[in-house]
Amino acid sequence: MTHLPQPSIPLHSDPREMLRRYVVERSLACMDRATTRRTQAVTAGNIAAYQEAVRKAVRGFYGPLPVGTNAAKVRAKSVSSYEMQGYRLENVLFESFPGWEVNATVYVPTDFDPPFPAVVVPVGHSGKQFKSYQLPCQFFARSGYLAIVFDPPGQAGEKQPGNDHFIDGVRCYVVGETSSQYFVADALRCIDYLESRNDVDMSRGVATTGVSGGGTTTTFAALLDERIRVIGPSCCVTRLADLDITQCYAGCPETHTWRRYAEGIDEIDLLCAGAPTPTLLMAGERDEVFRIEDTRELAVEAAAFYQALGAPERFRFFVDSGGHGYSLTQAREFVRFMNQWLLNQPDRPTPDLPDDAFGLAPVGHVQCRPRTHVNMRSLTLDRARELAPSRDRDEERIRRAAAEIAGVDGPGPAPKATVGEPFRVWTHQWRQVLLEPEDGIELPGTFLTAEQTPAPTILHFDDVHRNRLLERHGLLAQAVRFVDESRPGHNLLTVDLRGWGDTTPALYPYEMAGWGGIDRYLAYASAALGDAVMGMRIRDGLAALAFLNTLPEVDAERIMLTGCGLGGIIALHVAAIAGKVRAVTVWDTLFRFESLLEAESYPWPADTFIPNVLRHYDVPELIDSLPCDVSVLHPLDGEGKPVPPQRLEVLNERIGRQVFAADASDHRILDSLDRVSALP
Repeated sequence: MTHLPQPSIPLHSDPREMLRRYVVERSLACMDRATTRRTQAVTAGNIAAYQEAVRKAVRGFYGPLPVGTNAAKVRAKSVSSYEMQGYRLENVLFESFPGWEVNATVYVPTDFDPPFPAVVVPVGHSGKQFKSYQLPCQFFARSGYLAIVFDPPGQAGEKQPGNDHFIDGVRCYVVGETSSQYFVADALRCIDYLESRNDVDMSRGVATTGVSGGGTTTTFAALLDERIRVIGPSCCVTRLADLDITQCYAGCPETHTWRRYAEGIDEIDLLCAGAPTPTLLMAGERDEVFRIEDTRELAVEAAAFYQALGAPERFRFFVDSGGHGYSLTQAREFVRFMNQWLLNQPDRPTPDLPDDAFGLAPVGHVQCRPRTHVNMRSLTLDRARELAPSRDRDEERIRRAAAEIAGVDGPGPAPKATVGEPFRVWTHQWRQVLLEPEDGIELPGTFLTAEQTPAPTILHFDDVHRNRLLERHGLLAQAVRFVDESRPGHNLLTVDLRGWGDTTPALYPYEMAGWGGIDRYLAYASAALGDAVMGMRIRDGLAALAFLNTLPEVDAERIMLTGCGLGGIIALHVAAIAGKVRAVTVWDTLFRFESLLEAESYPWPADTFIPNVLRHYDVPELIDSLPCDVSVLHPLDGEGKPVPPQRLEVLNERIGRQVFAADASDHRILDSLDRVSALP
């Protein structure tokens, strides 16, 4: 085979697997540390300290919730009531977060005398009108338990606008919150409501049970509220290493709270930290989401932990023959479990009723029609607007916060680099470059050097592909004065940051689901790691800049950063952290993170939502902190639409210099770069 004059530098592994493997390996390392901590707690007899560490981490995921002693008295509004065979349906509305209504349907026993023991039933990724909720709640009521069930945000329930688990759930990241708060707080607020009823016996606390996402809500809620005395999570737990991590199941943002992996909070930790709370873990033999063999392994470990606590009888594992759902068989088993551990009446009889004695009530019988103008998106936007005036505008503090977002203390050293042989092409030498900023991360780059050196140098980031604007004498080729022999040219380094260009991850099976997606998996998993993907890319950009600063061909005093799309956000952060760049010119990039919350829908990938960023700054404040020349051309809002010129003028006035401009024509971009490179 004839040797090519300028081949790509071979990577050590498939670039399509690089970022995913990096995230998976780091995530598994977190779970290994969690396993070691849990095992050592048992062997060293230090279980109480371990449990408190897990509970403290879980409390930290949420902060203060508007429930219990932190909340106002429940003011419930009755919506409707229906008499059924053996129970009465009562539909009520009450608030958890201000303006956010819990749409509760209460199943009140009519064949038993009050006060009733109570069970809270959070709904999973579904609606309370379906059989996994109606039928078990009917059985609970006909067994003498008052059951309360409510819809989660979004899904098939009544609280859909602005409450999509995925589209709106990920928005919470940017204000440093988790969408899980809207699931867990509602469950705990139901307990507040139960306390306000005269027909409920709260002397023994309550039980909580739910399937899938409702089971997840159950396990988290039990660690936050001592009023929950018995739990029955169903079809919802396996080791994170199995489903979420190695199988790359995107799941939901609410189950991937910021730093969950880093804090070592595996699913088994949620059960162990709650021990010796009586727990009936349930599963379906044919569950199509949570593989039964994975759940069996977890159940064995949980049982051993309860054994170590001296309470083996308080944990049971029950498997029915069904799939991913809450069956009447499970409901019967949980009633027997509640009879024993909530009522201390293990011999209390359960109704001898066949399955066909239970049927779905009309949908209208369980509707509450809650207000939907206050929702996950609106509450997150309100939080962003609360944060904005309280943020410290000190430039040095903002630059330190940018470094914190990236997980660095400063610019950092030059990375390991492999540089190909030069290939002369008209006015420039072309080289391929491979940068290795971290173990397991390889970034392909294209490096053009001008004839006269050291020369002004452009470092470019593109969220599509590094060479996109080089081909056919594209914008970058024009910017470096390629084939223009009338004046000195510029150098150019354009790099595919991890997950972009040649390193775009390959599709994995679960990402074919409607709620899946490569960007969602990476956004959720990296948030759980406490190291956002965009933060990783900022580190990549800093490494590329450090590489340039080592080269004799580069005039270190005249390095210009450019970026388009989300590459512009990276360029601005690199400039803030590195400090020593001549200028930044970006185009077609996001002009404010807050606009992501204002948009009803957005085209930006899930990893755009940098966790915690709005606690520190928004894009205009980041720009204001830069000590160099900045141009933001044709910026886009949260909907991906151009920002109106009049709004840009307002931003320019706020910053105190002309930064934003509506025009991003090639001519305007080239003029910006030429003007800066001509400065002494």
